[in-house]
Amino acid sequence: MRIIITLIIVALFASTSTPAHAKIKSVGKGDKMNFDPGQIPSDMKTAFEIMKVKCIQCHTQERTVIAIQTGIAPVTGQPFDKQATKAYGIKMLRKPKSNMSRDDVKLVVNLMNYLIDEAAKP
Repeated sequence: MRIIITLIIVALFASTSTPAHAKIKSVGKGDKMNFDPGQIPSDMKTAFEIMKVKCIQCHTQERTVIAIQTGIAPVTGQPFDKQATKAYGIKMLRKPKSNMSRDDVKLVVNLMNYLIDEAAKP
């Protein structure tokens, strides 16, 4: 329930002060939400597969989609930019439950940075 309330507050905040990045398409809803695989370049498909399997060990993919689409981290309400992806990557590397190697983290952070760049395009 707390996450739902936080997401609503972030969505309201994001809609009034931060432009939405509708360019980054998603498929599914709620726990089944993910990035549209068709928008992932072929050289980043491995990173996408890693993200789909390993990131959901601790949270739904919806959290990442919302962060990239809005530019705001849903739980903290902080900006979700390239600096944040690096910080989250380091944090995930340190979490034993994530089961992510340095190479996994690097690939996923690069994918998220690509998606952030795509969202910023006019």
